[in-house]
Amino acid sequence: MVNDVTDNSSLTDIAVERVGVLGASSLVGASLLPLLSGAGLPVLAFSRSTVSAQALTQVANVEWRQLGVAPGQQQDKVPLWICVAPIWVLPSHFALLKASGVRRVVALSSTSRFTKNDSSDLQEQEIASRLAAAESQVQAWAGQHGVEWVILRPTLIYGLGRDKNIAEIARFIQRFGFFPLFGKASGLREPIHMRDVAGACVSALQAPQAANCAYNISGGETLTYRVMVSRVFSALGRPVRTLTVPLWFFSLAVTVLRCLPRYRKWTSAMAERMNQDLVFDHSQASRDFGFSPQVFVLAAEDVAAS
Repeated sequence: MVNDVTDNSSLTDIAVERVGVLGASSLVGASLLPLLSGAGLPVLAFSRSTVSAQALTQVANVEWRQLGVAPGQQQDKVPLWICVAPIWVLPSHFALLKASGVRRVVALSSTSRFTKNDSSDLQEQEIASRLAAAESQVQAWAGQHGVEWVILRPTLIYGLGRDKNIAEIARFIQRFGFFPLFGKASGLREPIHMRDVAGACVSALQAPQAANCAYNISGGETLTYRVMVSRVFSALGRPVRTLTVPLWFFSLAVTVLRCLPRYRKWTSAMAERMNQDLVFDHSQASRDFGFSPQVFVLAAEDVAAS
């Protein structure tokens, strides 16, 4: 999808322009900041939480700001922005972006806007609706203010043991020694590493062809849910122990597990999707900004307890 905007300013000066990052302390932000810093780009990193001294010194060329604090400092000229917080957060910061002289914004959405749209779980349907509505808001606002926008929708993100996908499977295995699967668990998946998502954000920020476009970005390998789980066992150095269970049993187990804080967001819809293909073509992203993700390889840090 492409919308016309009134100002198509060139990004040829990106090497000397500051980049603003919303959600800088998020999972993807952990990879994004070093990439931007390594490219010599000055970064203004925003986070809702108080930034620790450790975070302040981890990455060079990054200036940290806490959202909602010292509004007088938020008039910096920042023409380029990347939002790796949930995309529905972005509209609440439109005034900040406008005051900074924004020319282009890259926002992270999710393919969940499609895969959870018809979920049996009402909360998942709500997530899909929020994603779709936020995408429309971003596009409309950007069009009205002459700002170039790029929306990226990653598939299943993993990395550093901090994600809510592979890391959750790993933690379950470490705790219980097995993993439950519904039916054949033959649904196809394309896990994408956080580093590839961060790289896509940086590339999309610079590519003229990406202006006013939305892209699905997926991992470099397609595999079944069952195989994906087996690789988590291997990365943990454990024998593969899966238990095939009927949906009613999985639903019952989820009801019990949700009493524990770690599993409060688990739903029976997760089991239903184990046999659904959730694959997305990323060829447009490859064509427009050279997106080339890695295959699904798990390092020790990706399954480490956190």
